[in-house]
Amino acid sequence: MAIPPQLTPEQRAAALVKAGEARAARAEIKARLKMGSMSLVEALDSDDVNVGKLKVVSMLESLPGVGKVKARRLMEEIGIADNRRVQGLGAQQRASLLNKLG
Repeated sequence: MAIPPQLTPEQRAAALVKAGEARAARAEIKARLKMGSMSLVEALDSDDVNVGKLKVVSMLESLPGVGKVKARRLMEEIGIADNRRVQGLGAQQRASLLNKLG
């Protein structure tokens, strides 16, 4: 296993701030999906890096009316792996998600 690079305390602090901002942005996206101010189509078509970094199961669970069981069952039907992120979805997988939920 590779040894992580040695960071100065300033670099470590900057990395922690950057990671916190990314987590907050992803939480905001999930909240917008839950409230309905962002649709699944908008999320999938977004060029935002933070949307791409979201796990598909997390995004689906954020949609109104879709819980943990329904999200995992839907992903299994379509053939999406549990650890897949939105940026890693293929065109057919996106189309299938939109057909089922859009």
